[in-house]
Amino acid sequence: MKLLHASLCLISLLLVLPSIFAASSSKDFDFFYFVQQWPGSYCDTQKSCCYPTSGKPAADFGIHGLWPNYKDGTYPSNCDASKPFDSSTISDLISSMKQSWPTLACPSGSGEAFWEHEWEKHGTCSEAVIDQHEYFQTSLNLKKKTNLLGALTKAGINPDGNSYSLESIRGSIKASTGFTPWIECNRDGSGNSQLYQVYLCVNRSASGLIECPVFPRGKCGAEIEFPSF
Repeated sequence: MKLLHASLCLISLLLVLPSIFAASSSKDFDFFYFVQQWPGSYCDTQKSCCYPTSGKPAADFGIHGLWPNYKDGTYPSNCDASKPFDSSTISDLISSMKQSWPTLACPSGSGEAFWEHEWEKHGTCSEAVIDQHEYFQTSLNLKKKTNLLGALTKAGINPDGNSYSLESIRGSIKASTGFTPWIECNRDGSGNSQLYQVYLCVNRSASGLIECPVFPRGKCGAEIEFPSF
């Protein structure tokens, strides 16, 4: 009987171990991409652009997300279905979220659908390091710290519809933050390359910026437009 009991316990353990290792693996990652989006490019190149119920966002870079990533360029996603987005956990951040993390996708609503998507797809994969409140608070802090628009305008790069060299955009952000950004571009209806998103890398503990171990794929033209909003 004891031998049978031990065998059953071993079988149960073997059945459970794969799910344990899978959960652990899915939540493991090497660093974060902190991604900020220029609203002028989004609204100029998307088929539909809607302002949130709070009104037109400020002409500033908005947060897109804080994305756990691997050094090989792949990323985990939707890691923990048992931890859905709960707006009550960030009730003290809502006002700042509406300003710094607005949604322009239609229908935009209050913005909570966007935040829910970002937490459940990306945030749940970083729970070993930061909880839901810390995930959003950290993102808000990073936006304030990096101040992309300030870095660009200080260098004479303004959202005025003119084109600027990719190197000058990248260089001004690096000069301000101390770290090399990756620039993502969109193309408008005329085929112009536009400044769309800026990626900076954050260490695994989410405590500070680092040089990116790997950049996403894709490239911009040598000259890119900085559209107004």
